Amino acid sequence: MSFVEIYNTLRLEELKAFIYSRSENDVADVLGKEKRLSEWDFMTLLSPAAGKFIEDLAACSAAITRKRFGNVIQLYIPLYLSNECTNICTYCGFSVTNKIPRIVLTREQIKKEAEAVKAYGFEHLLLVTGESSRRAGVEYLKMALEVVNPYFSNLSIEVQPLKLNEYKELREYSVHAVLVYQETYHCESYRRYHPRGKKSNFEYRLETPDRIGAAGMHKIGLGVLLGLEDWRVDAAVMAVHLRYLEQRYWRTKYSVSFPRLRPAEGVDLGTLSVTERDLLQLICALRIFDPDLELSLSTRESAYFRDHVIPLGITTVSAGSRTDPGGYSVLKKELKQFEIDDSRSPLEVAEAIKRIGLEPVWKDWDRAFGGERCGGAAAKAS
Repeated sequence: MSFVEIYNTLRLEELKAFIYSRSENDVADVLGKEKRLSEWDFMTLLSPAAGKFIEDLAACSAAITRKRFGNVIQLYIPLYLSNECTNICTYCGFSVTNKIPRIVLTREQIKKEAEAVKAYGFEHLLLVTGESSRRAGVEYLKMALEVVNPYFSNLSIEVQPLKLNEYKELREYSVHAVLVYQETYHCESYRRYHPRGKKSNFEYRLETPDRIGAAGMHKIGLGVLLGLEDWRVDAAVMAVHLRYLEQRYWRTKYSVSFPRLRPAEGVDLGTLSVTERDLLQLICALRIFDPDLELSLSTRESAYFRDHVIPLGITTVSAGSRTDPGGYSVLKKELKQFEIDDSRSPLEVAEAIKRIGLEPVWKDWDRAFGGERCGGAAAKAS
């Protein structure tokens, strides 16, 4: 059994109808619960009606986070090894159809990048590649892990979906966590966004966290690409997926990231915008739904948003990120996967966290992330 069998029983239109039918009384009932929330409770907190409770969501989320994680924020940095990719992904700058220079870092280049990143003081490194099993497959990953292992105490990877035995092999190379984003749980839309390449296989990607869990990895990272489809429905299915994984692979830890569509080479951002206020609601809803879950926020988001939201539920942030292979020391070409927003240095991010502190004053989040910052899309709280 894998999550695919559970997914096939879900009716996304029914989930959507449930979410959009919730009332303010339904939301108040969920916020008043003291027991563990169900997936249906989580969907209620995603509803438009729950958007009117943004202050309550923020306060509850912040309190839960401090109780569970204390005043600790973990910083990490991504190291892009390659932008080689055999897929067409209509939202990604690495898509095979984009006419950009392709690069796969050599052993020596990886060493230089690791040394440059280590100089910032990082202990947590995320290795990232495009999806090319021929040029950046498992043997290449083993080599890269061997190179960076002496420099960092915690290694994560975000690469193409692998086989069970391949994940077991990489676990022996000190891989702590594997991140794999479904992008969207809308099957038909998924195939439209991924018309070519191995990534076009929706079911194989959907089964990937099962293979990671079966391989005994310490942590699995989930996420959807916000902006491809209705964020509420995608997040609802992700919560069902998360709860399934937690029950089946109960020794494993879990994290969720919140990537929003960003400008990139050859990308049409479309019209399905996800506002900062939407993202705030999602972060708080997830924290209330799953107090033990690690929540990660990348430099895709603005410094303003990150500084305000970190105290409300985030446990992990990236800093000083480059999304191009060799971008820290080796190469200075435009090979990036997407544009980042928060361009501050790691030191500046760390200093901002210290300056802001982790005890939020939750009394005007609707104003902070409403109005013009969200293009007028946010509903005012009552």
